[in-house]
Amino acid sequence: MLDRSLTGKVLPLLAAVTMVLAIGMIFFYLPEMKGESGEVLDSSFRIFYFHMPIAITSYLAFTVVFASSVLYLRNGEYKWDIISRSAAEVGVMFALLVLVTGSIWAKATWGWYWVWEPRLTTSLALFLVYVAYLLLRQAVDVPDKRARLAAVFGILGFVSVPLSFLSIRLWRSAHPLMFGEASYGSGGGLEGMSLQLTLLVNIIAFILLFASVVSYKVGNEKLEEEVSSLRFSLR
Repeated sequence: MLDRSLTGKVLPLLAAVTMVLAIGMIFFYLPEMKGESGEVLDSSFRIFYFHMPIAITSYLAFTVVFASSVLYLRNGEYKWDIISRSAAEVGVMFALLVLVTGSIWAKATWGWYWVWEPRLTTSLALFLVYVAYLLLRQAVDVPDKRARLAAVFGILGFVSVPLSFLSIRLWRSAHPLMFGEASYGSGGGLEGMSLQLTLLVNIIAFILLFASVVSYKVGNEKLEEEVSSLRFSLR
């Protein structure tokens, strides 16, 4: 686990600074983008630099749920259950933002908010799987039973992550690939570097934001557990 001084002070500050830099790069550093026929695209293309990093961060969040679930079943240490719960709650918010930003981008690019194509469908399924994970946690009152059931669900439900990521490679889709073909404009050199750098900074910013929020939630959950234990001992 990271030191409290890092997670409590340095990490949120670093996340905030990086996020401000990332947003500034999107609106002031990116060059004008051109379509395949050479026309200048409107500013709606900039949402891609939010959408893709948010999607990557949601995958990371659910990977953390998977890993911490495995560690809980292996070691039985309650801290891993707390991490799973915290990462899932934040991951669900990111997964929802993936659907929202993706729909806005689709409307601006293709003229529709939603269509039942592979990437959108599997992204919705991913979101619903982890909503169900959180509902399961709410439905079980016994802490040990809840933690075990949630860990099993967190492991089995993880199959929705690679399914979502690989969906546009497995089935024909209108959605561009996240890597490789997911590019805008035909220029290279400085233009290509600016696109890649902006995307990289935004990915780092959202990952830092995720780490900051999860560390904050884990700290709160631990305090709640300590208070609950203290109340139980005083009975």
